[in-house]
Amino acid sequence: MDARDLQAEVDGLMDGLRADLERLAAIPSIAFPGFPAEPVREAHDLLVGLLGEAGVERIERIDLPDTAPVILGEIPPPTPDAPTVLLYSHYDVQPAGDEKLWKSPPFEPAPVEGGLRARGIADDKSNVIAHLGMLRAFKGRPPVGVKIVFEGQEEYGSPFDDYPPTDPERFACDAMVIADLGNLRPGTPTLTTGLRGASEVVVEVRTLEEPRHSGEFGGAAPDALLVLLKALATLHDVHGDVAVEGLRREKWAGTSYTEDEFRSLAGVEDGVPLIGSGTLGERLWSGPAITVIGLDAPAVEHAASAVVPYARAKLNLRFHPRQDPKEAQARLVEHLRSLTPFRVRLTVTPGDTGPGYEATTGGPAYRAALTALKEAWGTDASYVATGGSIPLVNGLAKAAPGAEVLLFGAQDSMCNLHAPNERVLFSELRSTVVAMCAFVREYAAGFRAGTASRR
Repeated sequence: MDARDLQAEVDGLMDGLRADLERLAAIPSIAFPGFPAEPVREAHDLLVGLLGEAGVERIERIDLPDTAPVILGEIPPPTPDAPTVLLYSHYDVQPAGDEKLWKSPPFEPAPVEGGLRARGIADDKSNVIAHLGMLRAFKGRPPVGVKIVFEGQEEYGSPFDDYPPTDPERFACDAMVIADLGNLRPGTPTLTTGLRGASEVVVEVRTLEEPRHSGEFGGAAPDALLVLLKALATLHDVHGDVAVEGLRREKWAGTSYTEDEFRSLAGVEDGVPLIGSGTLGERLWSGPAITVIGLDAPAVEHAASAVVPYARAKLNLRFHPRQDPKEAQARLVEHLRSLTPFRVRLTVTPGDTGPGYEATTGGPAYRAALTALKEAWGTDASYVATGGSIPLVNGLAKAAPGAEVLLFGAQDSMCNLHAPNERVLFSELRSTVVAMCAFVREYAAGFRAGTASRR
């Protein structure tokens, strides 16, 4: 199909894709502890049926302990010289959170201007449907071989993250499209080329056997909370930049938000400045960030006039995509262990850590994706990174080390993923389906031409 025929084909599919997206988004497929497993299985079964209807004849599942089933589908390459593309998305969703903050029930898809609102409708059910749209556009016979991986417990975390390298033949491919993200802003085609790594560290202080009267003992008795706060204050310099030695930071050369866009997206109060220096891309993607995500200390409402004997904080570290995760975590741990605020030692406990990822650019799949994104949105693609992590990307990349990894999809940074009133725009869904179709067309043609030239 040329560009005009392709767009006409996708336009003819949109009513059906929208209807299936509504069906899928109405299922509360939350794979978190404490939530029922039946809706997750219901979403699984619906997708298995939709894949079969789209022409996927070989459909299997992987059942690992303590996780939802992983759907595997496969369409063989149409010719011996055709490449194979792996398509990834997940069908589980985040919990809805406080439903009072939603404008409509989170699992009753409701219309918004240009799209639909529901929990998980952008992250990641829109991208599941986009994959299906590509298969339908080619009547189940795309010009490439296809391997489909639809995961059922991505949001909570799953042992599947580490599974692909143990069974590499299942995931062998020439390129993969990881559709668990989307555009910097609506209408701006975007390739994500980097994912920051993540790590957690707990730091705690114990100074007294129990609280002591602040009037009688304050001023000499070591206040655990003051000790902890003094330690935490060393993590950033006067500008708000991370001050821990050895954490990698580089200039960011890609596209980024405007400051007004970022302030709006982050919900920054009027008059409150952003922290840190340098470009937003450096602060968000190619440099480190340390956030205090939890603090154990007496609550103000019930505070007694007493010296605090114990305090604890949980830190979240995000680091450069190419920095080794153990090294990055060790730098933070070493920094904290070197401190003795008021001559008091800290107890520092490293927690979970996960690697970042930086995609290789410039290969045939990358070039095909740039062409496809421009065809779909009518403008050249931008590239960004993200501070969020997709742990499975590294597992898939290890299983298929020669495959190019492409990250694009139907979400956009203004879709409220993981927040109340999540929404997806039909324009983004349509363009993503067009892009996926154009990508497999362009990639197949370029791959065959490259194979012929090497003979």
